[in-house]
Amino acid sequence: MDEYRLNIIKKSSAEINRLQLLSVFFDDEVIYKIYLRSQVIHQLFANNEELKIEKLDLFHLQFTDSVIELLKKIKKSNEKNVSLIYDEIDLNEELIDRMAGARIDQKSFQQDKQKQSLKINLSLRKLYSVLSELSSDFPFSKNINVFSSKYANDFYFDLTTDQFAQLINFQDKQVYTNVYATIEKRLMGKLCKYDFRTEFYIGLKSGELVIEVYKFLDTDTYYLFFPSRNLFLFCDLTILKDLDMSTNLSERERIVQELQYKNDKLKSNAAVLKTAIPNEVINLLEDSYHKISDINFLNHLNNFDVQSNILKTMLKTDLF
Repeated sequence: MDEYRLNIIKKSSAEINRLQLLSVFFDDEVIYKIYLRSQVIHQLFANNEELKIEKLDLFHLQFTDSVIELLKKIKKSNEKNVSLIYDEIDLNEELIDRMAGARIDQKSFQQDKQKQSLKINLSLRKLYSVLSELSSDFPFSKNINVFSSKYANDFYFDLTTDQFAQLINFQDKQVYTNVYATIEKRLMGKLCKYDFRTEFYIGLKSGELVIEVYKFLDTDTYYLFFPSRNLFLFCDLTILKDLDMSTNLSERERIVQELQYKNDKLKSNAAVLKTAIPNEVINLLEDSYHKISDINFLNHLNNFDVQSNILKTMLKTDLF
């Protein structure tokens, strides 16, 4: 085999190898079929020295080169888009890590709910004594407002200003008042009846204001504590009928969960986008494959310019 022919065969082998790598990357049937057909054409010239080797060179020049460049352009565009997706994923992961580090978990919330309930029950018992004895003693347990300060942002439910106003509305004649606290008369009576046995139910917030709602252990009765005024009133839950209390997740946990779900979708999209090929290109490659599979293809190779020009024009489009 003369050196001229050998060089074209080597060049052809290199083209076939490039096409094979792209067929593996895209894992698309039509690209793989084009690779196999190109391999057959290459072997036909490699095994038959009587065939004009220039036709093999012309085949690659008119067809293979354009297909490879087109697929490389799509690959580069896809990788750029995938890179943008993974940039967003990385940003979400950083946010998840930061929020997870600062996240208040459910376990500590449940434990502190019990401690807060105990503080409130002791404070109310003390308030009863103070009011009964006309004492000037301070009735509230130490750090009674720390619980809401710690958990309101994450675990308290949002109220409208109208709902909030309805909950804390009362008439002066309905309450006992001293310098430290205000409590509904009927509520104090019920607390005495049930020996101050209550537990934290839910927290509510509207802007910077918070309300703690408590439930009697022995009956379906609720009352509220409004820390800003040290106010205790019965709590009408019908005012909260539109409140969604279906989730026990804190606000941070909910956001983290949403970000994790979003990242899962982004990763799935990235995997698909990485090897995506526009339908217009697939249709063109299908048509090209059928043409190079024609048994008389080599005899009409000079007429393949039209298909080659279509491939080259596709390279200049903004499809990808």
